[in-house]
Amino acid sequence: MKQMLQIYCKNINKYKEFPIGSSLLDVYDGFNLNFPYPPVSARVNNYSEGLTFRLFNNRDVEFLDIRDSSGMRTYVRSLCFVLYKAVIEVFPEGKLYVEHPVSKGYFCNLHIGREITDEDVSRIKAKMQEIIDENIPFRRTECHTEEAVKIFSEQGMTDKTKLLETYDAIYSYYYRLGDTADYYYSCLLPSTGYIHLFDLVKYYDGLLLRIPNKKDPNVLADVLKQDKMLDVFKEAVHWNKIMRLSTVGDLNLACKKGFATSLIQVGEALQEKKIGQIADTIFERYNSENRVKLVLIAGPSSSGKTTTSKRLSVQLMTNGLRPHPISLDNYFVDREDTPRDENGDYDYESLYALDLKLFSRQFKDLLRGEEVDLPTYNFTLGKKEYKGDKLKIDENTILILEGIHGLNPELVKDIPAENIFKVYASALTTISLDDHNWIPTSDNRLLRRIVRDFYYRGNSAKDTIARWPSVRAGEEKWIFPYQENADVMFNSALIFELAVLRLHAEPILMSVPRNCPEFSEANRLLRFIRYFVPIQDKEIPPTSLLREFLGGSSFEY
Repeated sequence: MKQMLQIYCKNINKYKEFPIGSSLLDVYDGFNLNFPYPPVSARVNNYSEGLTFRLFNNRDVEFLDIRDSSGMRTYVRSLCFVLYKAVIEVFPEGKLYVEHPVSKGYFCNLHIGREITDEDVSRIKAKMQEIIDENIPFRRTECHTEEAVKIFSEQGMTDKTKLLETYDAIYSYYYRLGDTADYYYSCLLPSTGYIHLFDLVKYYDGLLLRIPNKKDPNVLADVLKQDKMLDVFKEAVHWNKIMRLSTVGDLNLACKKGFATSLIQVGEALQEKKIGQIADTIFERYNSENRVKLVLIAGPSSSGKTTTSKRLSVQLMTNGLRPHPISLDNYFVDREDTPRDENGDYDYESLYALDLKLFSRQFKDLLRGEEVDLPTYNFTLGKKEYKGDKLKIDENTILILEGIHGLNPELVKDIPAENIFKVYASALTTISLDDHNWIPTSDNRLLRRIVRDFYYRGNSAKDTIARWPSVRAGEEKWIFPYQENADVMFNSALIFELAVLRLHAEPILMSVPRNCPEFSEANRLLRFIRYFVPIQDKEIPPTSLLREFLGGSSFEY
């Protein structure tokens, strides 16, 4: 008689018995689940697993489809493996780099010794479809790290050998697709046949790998024109190559050789130089016929907007201007007037959480040279207060307004466009785990926020992770559609910062209870950040943007 185990399916809140060693696919079929979209992965006791994972003890299981963020990551990783296999079959000497998310897809560089043509892209796409149609299984192999390093070394994949050698794990794993080996830091689909939709197009000097729309997986996500965003990424990737730090393995080796201090110095200098260049541009516009009087600094959560505004203010002072910083948060409506989201919770990310009439009236008065009484928002009471903070613009004064909605045309529709200079700040992470594993920019920002909220806002990692989907939804609706409106984009990410954040984030993430839904995300972030050789923060300067999240800043917040 077969030994049985009991599985609880969280999707339908039911128990059922299965033979020991059943796969997640067996469990899905055994529950007769009929989802609108097929599963791509699952959470087992709040750990993310692939559908071929086998069960040997009683477990809670929650199946995920492509609409879930974890499920989408599984889909995209698998699609990237298909792309890599297709590239080396069409161009055996070719070199593929999956670099960063942009335009609702993934920008890839392909080096084949000449410029890529539309015909090249068509051949690769056709080969990808062949691989998908063959329904080849993704096979996961666990082995001693030395064995995995040897396999990738023989294939000339030094990016992966550096990563695994500096990860310091006794055992590692890798995946095979037919006779092609590659490394991905989490689960893949059972087989290529699970990939139902994709596209590959020529995009500037590279490729754009297009993926399904998360809300409607039957259609591809629309390609958004993001020229400025792509330029910022390219500039950072260029500097990474100059510094010979394109991947985490490169960074880890540099740290182990004692170069962490130099990396911090160069990274901070590059940021300060960029802020100085932005200040010089603003000064030129200030002295033009259409004088800039208002600088708007916008960006998503934990992008470092506040420190950017303070450092920009210092640079503007060196140009002889007198900046006056103003936080858009002070223009929140009273709490009872705050709009609510679809769940009935206060929607603080909404543009209409701001008192737009008051904002417009005060800034028009300021630009006419009149004095105004600026509000201060009391977050404890949920009300605006007036504490006699009077302001009147005089010669050489320039206003610096920081807030997530700074680039929304609705905010400044009554203010002449020629009087405004717009800055978009975000942590556009450009270092990759290896050539085929990018680092999501949202992970960089989430780790920043987890650390800051724990240290200074009394929020646990569990609370911050639970809130993050709502924050991200607000960004998609209220911030990202307007980012290309910026006059300039500022990348607030530092090449070494995740190595610094590791020592702060690890104990905070480890405090998330295993029996709560947020544990899955906390565990994913823990596994990810442990790829970095840790760097102590003692040499991070007090003016660093990172200090906004770690503490120890010389700026007041």
